[in-house]
Amino acid sequence: MKYTVAGLAGLLLLLHLPAVAQPARPIPGKQVAKPAPAKKAPAPEAPATPVEGIVVPSWLPQNAPYQPAATILTDVVDTKLDVRFDYKSQHLLGTAVLTLRPHFYPQSQVVLDAKGFDIQKVELLGEKKPKTLTYAYDKKQLTINLDRAYARTEAYQLRIAYVAKPNELPAGGSDAITSNKGLYFINPLGTEPNKPRQIWTQGETEANSCWFPTIDKPNQRMTQEISMTVESQFKTLSNGLLVSSKPNADGTRTDTWRQSQPHAPYLATMVVGDFAVVSDTWRGKSVDYYVEPKYAGTARAIFGRTPEMMEYFSKKLGVDFPWEKYAQVPVRDYVSGAMENTSATTHGASIQATRRELLDAGYDSGESTIVHELFHQWFGDYVTSESWANLPLNESFADYSELLWAEYKLGADEAALVQHNKLNIYLEEAQSKREPLIRYHYQNREDMFDRHSYQKGGRVLHMLRKYVGDEAFFAALNRYLVQNKQSAVEISKLRTAFEEVTGEDLMWFFNQWFMQRGHPELRISHSFANGQVALRVQQVQDTLFQPVYRLPVTVGVWINNQLTEHRITVSKADQTFSLPAAQKPSLVKFDNESQLLAQFEEDRSTEELLHQFYHARSYQQKVEVLDLLQNKTMELAVSGMMRNALNDKFWMVRRVALDHLRRYRGPETGAVKKEIQRLATADAHPRVRAQALITLASFPNDNYGANFLAALNDSSYTVAAASIEALTKNATVNARKQIAALEETPSAIMLMAIANYYAKFGGLDQYGWFLRRLPDVAEADLYTYFQAFGGLMTNIPPVERDKGIKVLEEHARNSPKYYVRLGAYRGLALLVPTNPNIKAMLQDIKEKEKDDRLRTFYSLM
Repeated sequence: MKYTVAGLAGLLLLLHLPAVAQPARPIPGKQVAKPAPAKKAPAPEAPATPVEGIVVPSWLPQNAPYQPAATILTDVVDTKLDVRFDYKSQHLLGTAVLTLRPHFYPQSQVVLDAKGFDIQKVELLGEKKPKTLTYAYDKKQLTINLDRAYARTEAYQLRIAYVAKPNELPAGGSDAITSNKGLYFINPLGTEPNKPRQIWTQGETEANSCWFPTIDKPNQRMTQEISMTVESQFKTLSNGLLVSSKPNADGTRTDTWRQSQPHAPYLATMVVGDFAVVSDTWRGKSVDYYVEPKYAGTARAIFGRTPEMMEYFSKKLGVDFPWEKYAQVPVRDYVSGAMENTSATTHGASIQATRRELLDAGYDSGESTIVHELFHQWFGDYVTSESWANLPLNESFADYSELLWAEYKLGADEAALVQHNKLNIYLEEAQSKREPLIRYHYQNREDMFDRHSYQKGGRVLHMLRKYVGDEAFFAALNRYLVQNKQSAVEISKLRTAFEEVTGEDLMWFFNQWFMQRGHPELRISHSFANGQVALRVQQVQDTLFQPVYRLPVTVGVWINNQLTEHRITVSKADQTFSLPAAQKPSLVKFDNESQLLAQFEEDRSTEELLHQFYHARSYQQKVEVLDLLQNKTMELAVSGMMRNALNDKFWMVRRVALDHLRRYRGPETGAVKKEIQRLATADAHPRVRAQALITLASFPNDNYGANFLAALNDSSYTVAAASIEALTKNATVNARKQIAALEETPSAIMLMAIANYYAKFGGLDQYGWFLRRLPDVAEADLYTYFQAFGGLMTNIPPVERDKGIKVLEEHARNSPKYYVRLGAYRGLALLVPTNPNIKAMLQDIKEKEKDDRLRTFYSLM
């Protein structure tokens, strides 16, 4: 599953939780070494309540219950489903034939997960006529009494007729997967304009039992056949191959999809809708892209690298793509980022794009998700985590695949950008939460879908790769996949594969990185005397709750323009290393490969940092200097370095430099501003042009109105939206006419930019526009849109606001997404100074709000 962190990061800021763009500085304090846990034992949970004499860090989670892998009494061997859909009631009418077998001990009863069904009949199938069985059902689990005790050598078949009612289940969900009802009817009656009718499922974590009876645990494995009866105009998609498609006398059609290789129940999927299917192939296997018909012309531009990805990963892993076909389908109103259903990945609809939108499609805005879900077909589907506690065995690998593909296809700089961004995403979360990667203690299984399981896990795999070397790393992954194919595993299987390949006991690595919480916080300093560099490394993390780390790392020593690298291993809380040097180095760089998952305070002078920039071996080394020297641009050498960065070959270096040059007042100001103007119009990368416009807008005494107005017609929506943002900050340029001409834009980013512009400069003429475009606003954008709407209403007479206030009140009270409720609440709050009645409304909303996060936020307003 692709976990979209952007929304969560934004929400942390909204709720005033700790969040930073760059790694925070370590906290000083006395360090106490903590011994590593015994072999094969998970790290003990630290106390979450204060103990006398011990200060408990704020990031230490509360005690949580132990969550073992599910006990297996019965194996689900095969599942056959025959389903049809009642659109009016949003029910599924189904018949399931389950082939089951006792796992080891004889069983006279079987317990199936079946959430919120109407059970119509349960039968045992055999050579003679079916036998009706008795059962007990509590709307969550179906306990069936068999006709006798069955041994583990005996398979038996049950037929269950049922009705699934997903919309009648209690509401639930999490930050990562916002709903857990399993089966979703989208615009079922066709009453919503501009939205297609669709049906789709989302099984992870244990929601597929909302639409078919099963044992809904990741350590089950079954083959599968699903027959879907649908209206004839619709396409269907499921796991495996389409083995038959038969028209029915009533005008419907029944499609049967069969998967002959076993997989976990949560990976089963169905999709129904009006799709164009663009077909591709890989080594004779079908590779299909299902898209809404209007995107048929761009489907290959969006998904077309998939066969190349399949070939690359098949060769890299030494295990060919293991499934019978591969398909991808975007759906509306999806409840997560994307999902790796076996052989049939589901994406959110936003991955679809027009030709113009594709101009802005960076690696992080679509292709990385395609890579992530494809890699899951090996790590997660072919080999599956036996429990949610071991989720990083799925998600860390999928996360790391994004770096692997970037490295192969886009180059070292793009891969380094992936590494840099994901490290900071994890470190941001680590300010308020630190958990072991492999967690047997948690409150809710969906708590596992966090920046630890994804971004931290991916960085841990990167360090493991750097430690053992590329050849051993991929040989170990091959061994892991081959030895554990079509099975469910725990972390020890991965460690064993690496130990068998390398011949080294790697318990130390797996214990400190997978089984214990936290990360190193390092202070690095150095001095030179008598032909030696004394490099001091201090681990200053709180080692009562985190380990003292063993850190194999490379140190680069530059003498003039000559680099010498030294391999050292940090293993103590305070350690000094002696490195030979013929003269005082120009630069001493700890972690010269930028591979550690850690926070740093590394002592370097401005001269050393400038040397690092001009001799940088990676994007991370350059951007670190830009960040550290951004407040020293009055110095000529630093200013020159920033100007050099504006011409760097890698687009993100140029963009970061532009960001740091906002409000620039250093040497040669005029020349620097001309260079920024040049980038705003001529740079090849749209994100650089967009940042250049924002940087120009930071000079309030200069007139760049012509640049901003010209950029409204840029081929890139990102650039055009940035120009509107710049115009929003510049009250001297009247751009209402030009922006009014863009009001019907299909672009989400443009729509939000226009809303923010009208919040500041709009009036009664734009009131109707806000209401009219509301159905076009993506749910993720409503938080900002509603605040802009509130801002607009402060500019119009109070007597004209009634309809808008009702819209905001309705969403503040009833939106299923808490961030939407928050945005509407804040939009209403803007109106309090001119409408005292709103204050009472907000108080009532606050008192009736059930989400503790929002209640806390509202109390702070």
